[in-house]
Amino acid sequence: MQQMIAQGQFPRGRTRYAVAAYARVTELASRLKAGEYVVAAGTTPLQLLHQLERGEVRQYRLTLVEGWSFREMMRMIASHPAIRSTLTGDNIGAQAMKAIGKPDLHPEGQFLPDTYKITRGTTDVALLTRAHAAMQSALEAAWAQRADGIPIQTPAEALILASIIEKETGVARERPQIAGVFARRLQRGMRLQTDPTVIYGIGPSFDGNIRRKDLRTDTPYNTYTRKGLPPTPICMPGRAALNAAVNPAPGDSLYFVSRGDGSHKFSATLAEHNRAVARYQLGRGG
Repeated sequence: MQQMIAQGQFPRGRTRYAVAAYARVTELASRLKAGEYVVAAGTTPLQLLHQLERGEVRQYRLTLVEGWSFREMMRMIASHPAIRSTLTGDNIGAQAMKAIGKPDLHPEGQFLPDTYKITRGTTDVALLTRAHAAMQSALEAAWAQRADGIPIQTPAEALILASIIEKETGVARERPQIAGVFARRLQRGMRLQTDPTVIYGIGPSFDGNIRRKDLRTDTPYNTYTRKGLPPTPICMPGRAALNAAVNPAPGDSLYFVSRGDGSHKFSATLAEHNRAVARYQLGRGG
């Protein structure tokens, strides 16, 4: 019987004991990895042992979406059934950045939107550590391929600009064009005048409607009242937005307005832009 066990052949009726003996004889017992496993129908005891040895645990997916804020991302992470939450209470952003070893960074925009494979029991901090490292890698790769003469000086500024591009983009192909508008405005000392930054500055009290008074109320994020970039990103930009921020499309457009279908009408002059606003936003003209 010992020879049969050593060869992985288990006598009928005694499988449970034979499997245990086989694991000891072959020293598999010391190499089995704990975790949650999916065992396919028809899997033999020997196949199961080797599955445990290889650590082929069940994989879950968690998708972080481009354009999400840190708050939205944390809600998703906290609700995922496989994630073990360790960050609780107030000021989770500061807790998170301290836990991943970046206490001086603002949490907004510091995590790469992507689909991550995780196992049950993965902590929120472990996932955030991975997502931050992925963002740093993507940002470094984009910065290394930046165009000459762009009006941003550091990867941190590229991340901020990319987050604005992400929030303004409804049609993926327009990212470089939108980046081009912002680049030319920065180069000319014009205010960016982009609504998503104003909305971010309003914070959780934003009710879905941006009003004229909101555009006039000064906050560090109001790009209608302040020149240059806001102090931090306003969302998580994806790789395409990062690349657009450092490789803006050439052209002469300085304005754009939504057509209402996700795309934009780009204009080179204020007069042209005003006509586009009248047509697409106010319903005037043909």
